[in-house]
Amino acid sequence: MKNLWDRFEAWLAENWPEGLGCLNPPASDEEIASLERALGVKLPEDYVACLKIHNGQRTNSGGGLFDGCEFLSSDQVQDQWSVWKELLDDDDFDGAESEPAPGIRNDWWNACWIPFTHNGGGDHFCIDLAPAATGQAGQVISMWHDAAERTLLAPDFGTWFKTYVDAVCAGDYVYAEEYDALVNREDAGLS
Repeated sequence: MKNLWDRFEAWLAENWPEGLGCLNPPASDEEIASLERALGVKLPEDYVACLKIHNGQRTNSGGGLFDGCEFLSSDQVQDQWSVWKELLDDDDFDGAESEPAPGIRNDWWNACWIPFTHNGGGDHFCIDLAPAATGQAGQVISMWHDAAERTLLAPDFGTWFKTYVDAVCAGDYVYAEEYDALVNREDAGLS
């Protein structure tokens, strides 16, 4: 995880120093334990290792570091999760049907989907700790609030992060001022 962050930070320093400047310091063991207690889960080791390097980015610091999305701190993960959990507990998703990729449960939202990014509009990349029978606990999925698709992005957080850092360093992502974020070159109109 450290090597991946070193590569990502070097790229940010050269291509988008403001993005580098919005990263938080490491999460403490107590912050991680507090998050796990609040969510009622044990977080995957690769994700914990990531948080122990940078506990997300500063709230409202501008700039989405992860494919146009803000990297959530442990406090923000809990806040975002709590919003979805309240909606679930209030039966707001009764009758809502999703279109999950194989390995993902057919839920609109699940309390074991742990958001680690958000785009400010209710959309997240999540760590899925309750996959369908053909899935893998810890897989990374996308969950958009107003779209039924639930897409499998990677078998685990470490693989997702490595794939993303590799793509950023290969030039597949650029800083787009109009979004104040790292976005796919195609999304920025630079294919």
